Amino acid sequence: MKTIAIIPAGGKGKRSGFSAPKQYLKFHGKELIVYTLEVFQKNDLVDEIAVSAEPAYFKLFNKLVKDYNLSKVKSIVEGGEERQDSVYSALKSIDANDDDLIIVHDAARPLLPEEVLTNAINAGKEKGNALVCIRARDTLLKGEQTVKEYLDRKETYYVQTPQIFKYKTLIKAMKKAYEKNFIGTDESMLVKELGEEINIVEGSMFNFKVTTITDVEMFEKLISSQL
Repeated sequence: MKTIAIIPAGGKGKRSGFSAPKQYLKFHGKELIVYTLEVFQKNDLVDEIAVSAEPAYFKLFNKLVKDYNLSKVKSIVEGGEERQDSVYSALKSIDANDDDLIIVHDAARPLLPEEVLTNAINAGKEKGNALVCIRARDTLLKGEQTVKEYLDRKETYYVQTPQIFKYKTLIKAMKKAYEKNFIGTDESMLVKELGEEINIVEGSMFNFKVTTITDVEMFEKLISSQL
């Protein structure tokens, strides 16, 4: 059984407020995407990495792979309009058997703790899939300008990545989604449509997605504190 990581990095990063996609912003001389890829490069349970990106950044990606010795990166393919398209493009590019584990992780979650990744992979091997989440800590409610109702946070989670599924399950879920012209927000939503039971694995507050300028500032501070 192989374990293959897919990193969809085709996003344009419009919400970050920067002209360049956030995954290519430099922090202490290193692109954000490199911080993310290094987590998987260092983990002994990960065999290969596939990246989907905009063709305009292929040259940069190949340079980063060489400069940072990212030897597990085996393919860089063109991303799509939606995240789902980018994941599917990478999924079709890899050489995987039905029971190989596929890890999908956001390019802009660079601080994924190694222990969270390891726990998720082990859960995927044991149970067939794993969804990294963190339990809601704050009071949650539904409403717009006024409160409609409060939600039970004991049964509410924030979904993160990585999300891990067997190749045969994920490819089947993707194909079914396209047949129905359905675009999901993540892979777990597509797999759930197959009727699969999805296993929750504890995530981390450090595993946040760098999306806005505030997130960029927080990532900068955290990285600076580690140096």
